[in-house]
Amino acid sequence: MTQPFDSRVGAYALITRDEHLLLTHWNPRHPDFEGAWTLPGGGMEPGEQPEETMVREVFEETGFHVVPDGLVGVHSYWMTPEQRLDGTPRGNHACRVLYTAHVTGGELAVEQDGSSDDAAWVPFARLGSLKRLDLVDQGLRLAGLATPDTPPEEIAEQDVATEPGRGR
Repeated sequence: MTQPFDSRVGAYALITRDEHLLLTHWNPRHPDFEGAWTLPGGGMEPGEQPEETMVREVFEETGFHVVPDGLVGVHSYWMTPEQRLDGTPRGNHACRVLYTAHVTGGELAVEQDGSSDDAAWVPFARLGSLKRLDLVDQGLRLAGLATPDTPPEEIAEQDVATEPGRGR
């Protein structure tokens, strides 16, 4: 019999411009974790389609209005209870839907009071030196783009701000 677990569906964007990748700095504001760079995006709201989630989340985290260009792929990520930052005694299966998109308006801005505390256009050449989540490398791999030579951080990826029982 399978043990109970949580699941979370999120949608994320690969947005490139002039040899740069748009990233956000995920910071769950947890005392044992300083955060890492990741793709803009996040968890689906009730009734939302993944593409709508990606567009909304990119705007919330970066200030940019975007239009999706296409589906890159889907990647899932399993977290054991021990990996969860919120202490929940169940595993979590995250399903991440990745899109390419392009900016149509807005100005780069940092999310206020959310799970991101920075946003930046990062040169592809610098990706390998960044503390980043595996989602960046998975997105690049699924899109057929070059991945950095150095491996990403061994960090359990979750958005504790949207875990059950927590406010946004």
